[in-house]
Amino acid sequence: MARSSSSSSSFILILFMLFTPIFSLRECQQRRLEGGGKVALYIFGDSLFDSGNNNYIHTTPLDQANFWPYGETFFNFPTGRFSDGRLMSDFIAEYAKLPLIRPYLEPGIEQDYENGVNFASAGAGALVETFQGAVINLSTQLRNYKKVVRWLRGKLGDGEAETSLSRAVYLFSIGSNDYMSPFLTNSSILTSYSDSNYVAMVIGNLTMAIKEVYLRGGRKFGFLNLGPLGCLPGLRIIQQEANGSCLEEEASTLAMLHNEALSKLLSNLETQLKGLRFALYDFNTNLGQRMNHPSKYGFKEGKSACCGTGSFRGTFSCGGKRPVKEFELCESPNEYVFWDSFHLTEKFYKQMADQMWAGGPPAVKPYNLKSLFQCLD
Repeated sequence: MARSSSSSSSFILILFMLFTPIFSLRECQQRRLEGGGKVALYIFGDSLFDSGNNNYIHTTPLDQANFWPYGETFFNFPTGRFSDGRLMSDFIAEYAKLPLIRPYLEPGIEQDYENGVNFASAGAGALVETFQGAVINLSTQLRNYKKVVRWLRGKLGDGEAETSLSRAVYLFSIGSNDYMSPFLTNSSILTSYSDSNYVAMVIGNLTMAIKEVYLRGGRKFGFLNLGPLGCLPGLRIIQQEANGSCLEEEASTLAMLHNEALSKLLSNLETQLKGLRFALYDFNTNLGQRMNHPSKYGFKEGKSACCGTGSFRGTFSCGGKRPVKEFELCESPNEYVFWDSFHLTEKFYKQMADQMWAGGPPAVKPYNLKSLFQCLD
């Protein structure tokens, strides 16, 4: 018995010696963050993250959400966010002890550049052709980011700006509109390319954006893969003969190909670009789970939207400012996964943020955002 006890003690001691340095390092980095080491948040993408940039561009209500009932749950007024309240990125900012990250086009934002900037634009894609002329595409978002980098260098000096940019976290949600727009606009672009070649163009533009941010000091990135696009209420209604089934063979297949390519890309970039770290959130699986088993996650309805018209409230009419003026509005958005025909409720966005912030595989990997924000080297 004594021998067994001694062996057990030795084993525990070895484990303690192996893991104590790791725990200490994390603890030290966490104290540095909580002690005032600000880590900025830069946000790129589409309507999942747009906090109001499209309020300031010449576009149509199809790409704007600056009217009631958008914003009714939390802000009590429309802010330009495509939800009843806050977005996933708003919760991430809160968890990182940052204020809400303001949209790049909001007047007077320069005073908050050091906290980060939101460049996202509803309807945007990685391809310039996606809803061209009505949105701020990824390439333009990147140009706006470069302007902010120049401003920071001028204000802080090169050394302090480089430290800030290397410690910052860069959050991306892009690609959905590249794959949905052909179905929503009756475009024939998908007939000109194989699925794999079309996905390669989208991934190629995203790759260039990541490398541009990396070149300017960015090392810590967060990404969402794409949801089951063909199962969004707004796409379920496209094929009337399908009786509300998902547009699986078209939109969802493209999303899956994109997700496979994105995962491979990030793994490759991690080995190619020294110091690059990333958190990849499995939006596809987590949205699918809530659509198919809503009650398991605190919802009553997983497939129909809270706000809209027709089957699944899939007609994009929420607010009555778009081509279809009539719309229905549910009484309790927090019972729904979907807010409108394409977008999610604040309740689900918070669940997403909680997982990406502090969760682990398979929801988010290889890092979560909390660890990236705490990692200051």
